Amino acid sequence: MKNTNTIIENAKQTIELESNAIANLKNLINSDFEASVKYIFNSKGRVIITGIGKSAIIASKIVATMNSTGTPAIFMHAADAIHGDLGNIQSEDTVICISKSGNTPEIKVLVPLIQNYGNKLIALTGNPESFLGTHADFTLNCHVEKEACPNNLAPTTSTTAQLVMGDALAVCLLEMKEFSSNDFAKYHPGGALGKKLYLRVNDLIANNELPLVHPETSIKDTIIEISNKRMGATAVIDNATIIGMITDGDIRRMLENNTAIDTLTAKDIMSANPKTLDANAMAIDALNTLEDHGITQILVEDSDKKYVGIVHLHDLIKEGIF
Repeated sequence: MKNTNTIIENAKQTIELESNAIANLKNLINSDFEASVKYIFNSKGRVIITGIGKSAIIASKIVATMNSTGTPAIFMHAADAIHGDLGNIQSEDTVICISKSGNTPEIKVLVPLIQNYGNKLIALTGNPESFLGTHADFTLNCHVEKEACPNNLAPTTSTTAQLVMGDALAVCLLEMKEFSSNDFAKYHPGGALGKKLYLRVNDLIANNELPLVHPETSIKDTIIEISNKRMGATAVIDNATIIGMITDGDIRRMLENNTAIDTLTAKDIMSANPKTLDANAMAIDALNTLEDHGITQILVEDSDKKYVGIVHLHDLIKEGIF
């Protein structure tokens, strides 16, 4: 049984070996890569990505990345392709075939069939001199010197290289399409990621209470307002304009510093000119503002500078953004 030091050392060697191989990929980017990106960008069809074994798994992930960044893509397993799935390929589609060796039997059968359809074929292979590499219209070189597997057999470094090359394709296409965060949000409406991209402050405050007092409101009534509305704070309003904010912390500090509070009013303990946020701002902007200023709630205004609510850190936690 391996001891702990050996395990740790093996892990470090694996990471170093793969990271070096990935770093070397930049030296393999050539005119075929540029031509591939331009061809896909100008194509009216989809990208069909195929492979077998571990390469098929990588193909599936690259498909997911392209679909989420504005390049329509479909996964087609190389073995299934020669048993009926070639019908997925339409006349204007581009096919990317992934194979480390480029010489597997399935690939040798599949490549001529794709060419018979008249579709452009992009090879993503570790062996540009292989059957796949020499028969493709464009060849992307993903050569690695050694697998992380100590026997140099299990696809490890090679599949990582394939994945990174696929990411490079997807990102270049994203840039050419000028794919924005708003576009990204359309494809990622679910989960915390989606909420960061489309959820706005208006959405966060829709069901919140609207605590407010006026400059001359007594301290007792101010405390009651904060307590009843359960937002941990209240806005101080004068002629529909925010002039201050009072938080639970302000109340505690007041009680610590004053023995007689009967004569005090909201304006005496409020924080003047508090931070505010536009109701149309993104929820992620609210989180960034809270973090930047070390606060847990912030007042919200509409486009007319009218007070419309409070965003609390708990609202962001509830939505899974924080």
